[in-house]
Amino acid sequence: MNEISSKKYFNKSVLLWLTISLLFAIFYGILGLQKAFRGEYVAQDDAREYVFWMQRFVNPELLPNDLIADYFKSITPFGYTAIYKLMASLGIYPLLLSKFLPIVLGLIITIYCFWLCFEIFPVPIAGFISTLLLNQSLWFKSDLVSATPKSFVYPLLLAFLYYLLRESWLIICLIIVLEGLFYPPLLLISLGILFIRLRSNYFWLVAILGLAFIVMLPYALTSSEFGPVVTASQAGKMPEFWPGGRHPFFDTNPWRFWLIGQHSGILPPLMPPLIWLGLFLPMVLRDVSRFPLVNLVKSQVNILPQIIVVSLTLFFAAHTFFLKLFFPTRYTIHSLRIVMAIAAAIALTVILDNFFRAYQQKRRVWQLVLTVTLAFILVLYPNLSGRFPTTDYRQSGESALYKFLQQQSQDSLIASLSDEADNIPTFGQRSIFVSREYALPFHLGYYSPIRQRTIDLIRAQYSPNLAAAKQLIQKYGVDFWLLERTAFKLEYLTQKSWLKSFQPVFTEAVNSLEHGTTPALAKLTSHCSVLETQNFIVLKADCILTLHGYENNQDRSFSQKAVGFLD
Repeated sequence: MNEISSKKYFNKSVLLWLTISLLFAIFYGILGLQKAFRGEYVAQDDAREYVFWMQRFVNPELLPNDLIADYFKSITPFGYTAIYKLMASLGIYPLLLSKFLPIVLGLIITIYCFWLCFEIFPVPIAGFISTLLLNQSLWFKSDLVSATPKSFVYPLLLAFLYYLLRESWLIICLIIVLEGLFYPPLLLISLGILFIRLRSNYFWLVAILGLAFIVMLPYALTSSEFGPVVTASQAGKMPEFWPGGRHPFFDTNPWRFWLIGQHSGILPPLMPPLIWLGLFLPMVLRDVSRFPLVNLVKSQVNILPQIIVVSLTLFFAAHTFFLKLFFPTRYTIHSLRIVMAIAAAIALTVILDNFFRAYQQKRRVWQLVLTVTLAFILVLYPNLSGRFPTTDYRQSGESALYKFLQQQSQDSLIASLSDEADNIPTFGQRSIFVSREYALPFHLGYYSPIRQRTIDLIRAQYSPNLAAAKQLIQKYGVDFWLLERTAFKLEYLTQKSWLKSFQPVFTEAVNSLEHGTTPALAKLTSHCSVLETQNFIVLKADCILTLHGYENNQDRSFSQKAVGFLD
């Protein structure tokens, strides 16, 4: 770096605004940490899918022959796994790392976002605004705080864009490798941008494409033990992919499907509101006479529309090749968030400069008031929103349950339809039969047995005949059965929307409860329970297997116990 460039990057004004940007990033991270450590048993919703099986890095004997753990291990990117494994070898447990990793990633994101914006528009305050808007946007959603592979999209993509503008090709090659190791869909976005920008630079284009091919080769050659992937025609017939299902994608309303669908829509749910000012950047750039600061915007600004073109192209390609490229929103929600933050920062800086100049010349109070109002909204809006930061941390108060399970054999299998089953692999460190969190309908080699397990469990739990429960225990080797005290109330079952996908057994269970039929398991809570808490009862499976004739027992005391449980 020459002397002029060094002065440009490290003058006092630049370092001041970069420091302020980092302080805000740390502040938001601390707000997230406060929620992460508000109790003994706290885990981020999406992180549970990855953290639970990584406890094997600490204790290799955990979760043996666990279908769910093996599946999530198989779909976890290599680089992401390597970081958690390395940290575990240093004594940092996966769950603990998942709570601190977002603040580290947030600082990296802030640094690269600042310098990327500065490369496009060398005004330090614009760099600060871009980092502020991006960090606020990330902490209004759970992408960063989840500490899952998608959390690495932002530092990797920002670093890629920055070094692309700097034409640091060797570093770009390294980032291409990291993208393939941490979040393969991101690699397609980067390659698309490179293709647009390097059409005349054949050497680096071919070299990077070759490197990307090598990185992706293991994914292409390795056939998943849980394949095949669900096709579009198959998914269209599965209730799991429709509203109310486990992973809704399709929608009969075309506007909702194409615009705001959680996994299908083109518009990312962006907050804070000022980030939408990025839409006005093209108009601002054309009005040089009104906004003289526009003259400082460099030609590198064209990378923003290039990102949009690539993202939208991949978005429609993902719709065309359903699930082959994963969900379409993966190609827009992350990249457009970055584009909008930088575009809004440039637009807002230019507009505020115009207001300030006008106030100095004409002393109109409304211009000063508007400037102060925009600055106030920019900095303080998150604190006034009432839902910032949005961390989606899940806290459980069932410490007695987890301590009990941790004392059981490490190959124990727990069956339950309760939402608490989502937490058992992470907090109880024991295998579960099924649960909503882990019932992902993407690979048939995994989901078909999960679906059959769920059907069998619904039938066994609500059957008036104990034979169904015994059959399930013997077939799958279930050791414990976790029941909520409200498990046999009609509303308990009807409120679990994800179970409605499992027909006709779900409707049969609902009809049985509506007709006042008492499930056989409801009669065993006193006889077979090994743990009772305020909300749960744990039944020992061996006890259920040894009982005979209970489903037909009609004596008075027995009926009273059953009725008491149902109430």
